[in-house]
Amino acid sequence: MSTAFFTHPASLGHTTPAGHPEQIARLEHVLAALDTPAFAALQRHQAPPASESDVLRCHPQAYVDEIRASIPVQGLHALDADTHVSPGSYQAALAGVGQVLGALDAVMAGEARNAFAAIRPPGHHAETAKPMGFCLFGNAAIAAKRALDHHGLSRVAVVDFDVHHGNGTQDLLWDEPRALFVSSHQMPLWPGTGEASERGAHGNILNLPLPPGCNGTMFRSAYEDHVFPRLEAFAPELVLVSAGFDAHVEDPLAQLALEVEDFVWVTRRLCELADRHAQGRLVSVLEGGYNLSALAASVAAHVTVLMEQGA
Repeated sequence: MSTAFFTHPASLGHTTPAGHPEQIARLEHVLAALDTPAFAALQRHQAPPASESDVLRCHPQAYVDEIRASIPVQGLHALDADTHVSPGSYQAALAGVGQVLGALDAVMAGEARNAFAAIRPPGHHAETAKPMGFCLFGNAAIAAKRALDHHGLSRVAVVDFDVHHGNGTQDLLWDEPRALFVSSHQMPLWPGTGEASERGAHGNILNLPLPPGCNGTMFRSAYEDHVFPRLEAFAPELVLVSAGFDAHVEDPLAQLALEVEDFVWVTRRLCELADRHAQGRLVSVLEGGYNLSALAASVAAHVTVLMEQGA
């Protein structure tokens, strides 16, 4: 087995306003970073776009209809101050969900040990019936629901190390006792949620607020003291990762101070946990990261670890 890589050209068709941080160039830089001889062993795939029935695992039909109806024939339409759609955005969103589900299915079928989906728009801020923070559909949460309901797993963990709280994933999995959602994030910072006191309807949420300026040493200690003990006790049969790289010290949207080596460390530790409890099954999906060079370097390092663990 090895590492599967999923992406789709429709992800490049989601256009945002000039100067917007969630821009097409993000994915272009990621794809360029992974298009080198070092990544020749990646199993490269293009899954079909998700169906609306896949999205309905987490979002109501009225919300899906609302998003579809918001898509402009030309130009851009603002859903809120941060979140915009263009003529290609709906297909991009469905294609993104499709890549994550394709990655999940490949890992569950034993075709790959782990997988990474490079998609946009991201997903972890999309709540049950509300687009937010550049996100339309809850990619990771939809994958968690498919793993539980379609693949018959009993325990799925979603770990989100994006610098912003995964409020959407938390909302979508709040009442799901079979899923453990873990989010480490800067606080205070948009969207303002993610207090440690937010624990889910079944005690299935673990929020780890980190102060501005938190460096790699502090980040690793917090994971050692809080995240990994909770994950070990939960013993997930699958690990899903919301891989946002905007906690990097060079990112313009926040004030954490992680380096590429810190993403290497947390990726390796999550892979090792998946080896112990989930037959190595881990699926990672791209979330944030807005310094283009830091994003590309961080993704390359993240995928390198997945390949090492998947070999």
